[in-house]
Amino acid sequence: MSITFQDIEQYRRDGYLLVDDVFAPEEVEAMLNEVHGGKRLSESELNTSDTQGNKVKLAYWEQLIGDIWSAASTDARIALRVRLLLGEEASFFHGKVMLKEARTGGAWEWHQDYGYWYNQGFLYPGMISAFVALDAATVENGCLRVLKGSHKLGRLDHGNVGGQTGADPARMKELEGMYETVHVTMSPGSVLFFDANLLHCSAANASDRHRRSFIMCYSAWSNPQLTRNGIVRRDACPIVDRATILPGATARQPEADVRQ
Repeated sequence: MSITFQDIEQYRRDGYLLVDDVFAPEEVEAMLNEVHGGKRLSESELNTSDTQGNKVKLAYWEQLIGDIWSAASTDARIALRVRLLLGEEASFFHGKVMLKEARTGGAWEWHQDYGYWYNQGFLYPGMISAFVALDAATVENGCLRVLKGSHKLGRLDHGNVGGQTGADPARMKELEGMYETVHVTMSPGSVLFFDANLLHCSAANASDRHRRSFIMCYSAWSNPQLTRNGIVRRDACPIVDRATILPGATARQPEADVRQ
C-alpha cells in the first residue's frame, strides 16, 4: 500500500481521492456473495425514498465483529490511507452497503455526510468515507456526482428533501454553477475517499445493471462525539494486512509507505 504526498495534496484541494483497483476481483466477489446471502445485511437493512418515490435500500452498522466487512474496514489498504488523509489516528464510525439495484434503485439528493453526522454529536468535521465500488459505477446506473472542492464551504444546513435529508435545493442550484460537477465513474474494487463536507449525490438507476457499493466511515481519533451520556471518544481503528479479506488468510501488521 502506498500513498504519495501528491495524493494527500489532491485530497485536501479537491475533497476526494479516487484509487483504482484497491480490492482484487476475488475479494469483490466475496463481498458480493455476502450481499446476496450474508447475515449482517439481512439484519441491518433500511429503506427510504427519493423525491420521485423510488426506493433507496441500504444496510448500516457501527460494530466491527470479525466478518468480511470488518476485515475490509480494518484492512491496511483502507485504514492506513484513511489515517494519512486525515493526518492522524482514525476511529471506525460505521459501515454500510448501498443497494442501488437495476431499474429500481433510487437517487440520493445533494448532501454532505457531516450534514448528518454533526447532528449525531461529532464536534468537528474531521471525518472521511471510503466508498468501494462492488459493481461498475457508470453515469447510466447512477454513479456518484461530487462538487469538486466544495468541502471548503464548511457544513451547510440540511433539511427534508423528499424522504431524505439533504442540502437546501435553492442553495444547491447556485453552488452547482460555482463548482465543477464530477461524475465519479469507477471499476469494481476501486475506492473513492472523500471528505465529510464534500457535496455529493447520485441519480436513480434506470439501467439494467446494479450499482452496489460498500462504504466505510471514519472519524479522526481526536474528534469527540457528544452523546446523552456525555463525551465519547471511540477507540482507534485496528489495522491489519490485506490477506484477511479472504477466508483462511493470516493477518500481518503492515507498514505505511508514504512516497514523494
